[in-house]
Amino acid sequence: MMNILIIGLGYAGNRFYSAFKSITHTEEVNFAYINRTEISHTLPCYESIKDALEKFKPEIIVISATDSQHINIIESLSNYDGFIICEKPLATPGDGWKAACDSLQNLSGFALDLVERYSFATVLLKSLIVERKWKLVRASFFWGKNRINDYRPTCGVMSEVIHPLDLITWICNDNHSLTIKSVSGVRSDFSISGDHILDTVLLTAELNGVPVTGFSSFVNIQRQRNVDFSFTDEFGEIIHSRITYDTPSWDCDHLRIWSVNSDGSENIIIDKQQENNVENLATIYKLSKLCSDVYGYVKEGTPPSQSFPGLEAAVRLQETLDYIQEHAVTPEPARYTHLGERKLLLKESSLELLG
Repeated sequence: MMNILIIGLGYAGNRFYSAFKSITHTEEVNFAYINRTEISHTLPCYESIKDALEKFKPEIIVISATDSQHINIIESLSNYDGFIICEKPLATPGDGWKAACDSLQNLSGFALDLVERYSFATVLLKSLIVERKWKLVRASFFWGKNRINDYRPTCGVMSEVIHPLDLITWICNDNHSLTIKSVSGVRSDFSISGDHILDTVLLTAELNGVPVTGFSSFVNIQRQRNVDFSFTDEFGEIIHSRITYDTPSWDCDHLRIWSVNSDGSENIIIDKQQENNVENLATIYKLSKLCSDVYGYVKEGTPPSQSFPGLEAAVRLQETLDYIQEHAVTPEPARYTHLGERKLLLKESSLELLG
């Protein structure tokens, strides 16, 4: 039997619970949780991490609590020797996360929840770049969704922009970090977390000398997730690629690769779209792949389908997020709350809306 402990059984925690249930036999796994308040659930609840470690002895721990709680939780796991999956981002910028991460010396493994790495489009483009020896010329992204008046606390757009920041380096097989050159943004009271939360960023960066531009927002009125690349091949021809994620619905991704002929027409290299048609995996199709990799690795030592987004990657991304938070040039905050209390989304809102 394997024991899986979920720390924070809210929206994100329940997604992990559903994902693990979908890829394991229930008779082979015991689940338990820790929450700020005990909720109506059939799973056993522990009052503290210490209590859970001593009595439940989990092989896998999922950290899916609010962003601001991650570091306190990680500090409590300094002697833990199992596998940790952590919801992104690793931490809230500026909360002293480096010392806490340095204490995680005994882990059997770590994975940050960067599920877009598990998209067929990500995997295919990443492999083609190596196979066809394409060289990156430029990259850009537009990555946003609407979390105005969401009932869940948040550290802001850092939880959103982390995806394209990771994808660009991951897809291009580049071990360098993105070097941020400039960053502007907007703060607002869109969230219950405060009146001046950074909700939008517009940045320029470099990846090993290649220019990158990007826009990300938590107040984009419609979900929109594109990552664009231009490459040159061995013969100097320009190759364009766009991946569109989670459009028109969750886990529906589209990869398009093309070049432009001298007459302006397009030479389509790949145009492929994939949807999740498995009903019980609605909104968690890619997450279930991550959970499956972790489960197989912990249970039998099975190598993952691709490298886990490990602690080193998580730290590198967190350093970039910290820089963005500290250096974003912002105007006066936008105000969404007028004439009294804000009207929050219900916890029962659709997964498609809350995702």
